[in-house]
Amino acid sequence: MALTAIAEPRYRLRWMTTTIIGATDSDLARAIAARTGTADAAEAELYRRFAPRVRLYGLRHLRDDDAARDLMQQVLLLTIEKLREGAVRDMDMIGSFILGASRMLAVNLKRRARRREALLEAFPAAHPSVSAAPAGMSVEMDAEELEGCLSRLAERERTVVLLTFYGERPSRDIAQTLGTSEGNVRVIRSRAIERLRTCMGATERAS
Repeated sequence: MALTAIAEPRYRLRWMTTTIIGATDSDLARAIAARTGTADAAEAELYRRFAPRVRLYGLRHLRDDDAARDLMQQVLLLTIEKLREGAVRDMDMIGSFILGASRMLAVNLKRRARRREALLEAFPAAHPSVSAAPAGMSVEMDAEELEGCLSRLAERERTVVLLTFYGERPSRDIAQTLGTSEGNVRVIRSRAIERLRTCMGATERAS
């Protein structure tokens, strides 16, 4: 007996839901990669299964709920994107792929956090004149604002600042890397710091 126009969508939805819920992780991965009619449901189910695991991994290694949630989003979106592109070779190892992505992205998040902290701590410590910033400029610089100001520096200035505070390299090493003198490195760094202070002051006043 043929299904009515109203019953058919309901039947298809029930069939898809039952099939997806009972599917293995590798079955879900294959459905996503093949872009079948169940691909969207497979993506949602894969996310439902692995999101809590990735978030727990993030909590254990990043020790911050917001960072763990960011990791969860990034890992699952990356996984689904790679499946759609056909970039995952072994569908039976999709769990290992997600774990590997979690490790890689967690390391990147921790490295980024360490770099922010290093610059925020080293900048005022190494240059006390920051404490005498213009009125309205906060001494405790916001990491996001600082990164924005860094992006506005000339490439050579930004390189010197990053190598100094992120890389913790002395002027001599930086001079060798850039093919210039130590004196010139100090001039570039001083100019870059002044521009950062001006940019941060303007950002603080604008806010």
